[in-house]
Amino acid sequence: QVQLVESGGGLVQAGGSLRLSCAGSGRTFSRDAMGWFRQAPGKEREFVAAIGWRGTTTNYADVVKGRFTISRDNVKNTEYLQMNSLKPEDTAAYYCAAEPAVSGHSTYTEPNQYDYWGQGTQVTVSS
Repeated sequence: QVQLVESGGGLVQAGGSLRLSCAGSGRTFSRDAMGWFRQAPGKEREFVAAIGWRGTTTNYADVVKGRFTISRDNVKNTEYLQMNSLKPEDTAAYYCAAEPAVSGHSTYTEPNQYDYWGQGTQVTVSS
């Protein structure tokens, strides 16, 4: 069974940090573009960050640029999202996603570009 499983969410004060992980199983994701999205109650799922399978090309939403860092370890079949300087408006359920890509530099920013999704992990930032 192919799965993506997120972990690392929790409750943190504004200005704090969290590191999310997304572990893949059932197949290798080393040739997948991967991304992070988030969804707050009553809002649409929005793009946060993406990374190509080579690990050298990244893409960030403007609202997280300079605060969040996406990375991946293809040996561990895992991607990460380091979140620093967290704000209350970062509160949401965070989802990882994966999509096979021909180019190791491809990054995708739309939810419909991904076929594989995790179940989500909640991040709550208190003011």
